[in-house]
Amino acid sequence: MITGGARGIGAATAKKLASQGYKVIINYVNSTEVANELVNEINFNGGEAIAIQADVRDVAQLEAMFNEIEENHGGVDILVSNANMNFVPKPFVEQTWEEFSQKLNDEMHAAYACSKLATKSMINKKFGRLVFISSTLSEDPLPSFIAHGTAKGALDSFNKYLAQELGAYGITSNVIAPGLVLTDATSGAPEEFIEFIKSITPTGKVANPDDIANAVSLFVKDESSHITGTYLPVCGGAYLS
Repeated sequence: MITGGARGIGAATAKKLASQGYKVIINYVNSTEVANELVNEINFNGGEAIAIQADVRDVAQLEAMFNEIEENHGGVDILVSNANMNFVPKPFVEQTWEEFSQKLNDEMHAAYACSKLATKSMINKKFGRLVFISSTLSEDPLPSFIAHGTAKGALDSFNKYLAQELGAYGITSNVIAPGLVLTDATSGAPEEFIEFIKSITPTGKVANPDDIANAVSLFVKDESSHITGTYLPVCGGAYLS
């Protein structure tokens, strides 16, 4: 299951995993038409996909979605926690606690609640893959991104605890941290900013959604069972720890 799976990184991941034989469940909130088009595209190309609408910030909607998956599809084996949470880009000195905490709460609630529901099935099967989409901004700050970067930092720490606690059940947990990715969400970025990112990136380019999808496919493989608790920047070397 891919949360926020209808667009951008989520859509690229759905296509990638479907092409490798996984049945993909595309979670979305508002993008009904786009999600259905993606499902049709995947199925037309020989994959297997369905779309389920649910707001990952709403416990009742999440429980209904996971119950449907359990009853009709045998539960979730792989969770890609990708749903985008809006935030208010402001410097710390101008930001209110309400603006700051909204991003923290939305980010962590989605990751926590989805993981809680997904791992019920995973524990019974003694197999599972959790992949969280974070950001290099959790480790490499930029002005006005304090709410976003801090929320992603909490996600990074959460990932380590899950890796430690769930490893005995055959469940791995890993973080992918993209830098700038060219998606609908970043389409309004000024060209000067994009060129600046390219100039400080060793590979000399900005990522596209397929770059992130390729990293997801690495973590979910059976052969990756001994990779857990990691933080993988996918940014062309723009962030070097």
